[in-house]
Amino acid sequence: MKIEVLGMGCAKCNTLTERVMEALTELGINAEIVKVDNMKDIMAYGVMTTPALVVDGVVKVKGKVPTKDEIKLLIQG
Repeated sequence: MKIEVLGMGCAKCNTLTERVMEALTELGINAEIVKVDNMKDIMAYGVMTTPALVVDGVVKVKGKVPTKDEIKLLIQG
């Protein structure tokens, strides 16, 4: 599983990354977490508002920081 956090390093982007790591730990899932901060790469996903969460190439959330429980549901399917 590959999880990407799209954002330019803002506080919300960092919070999303932390929540993703916590959710993965609680679920016992080992995944690759990649921070994407290149605007061209972010726009390639069609994302205009960050932060955004991408799971296995699919944009799941954009423009907000979901709760840890919401992230768990997004990761599980």
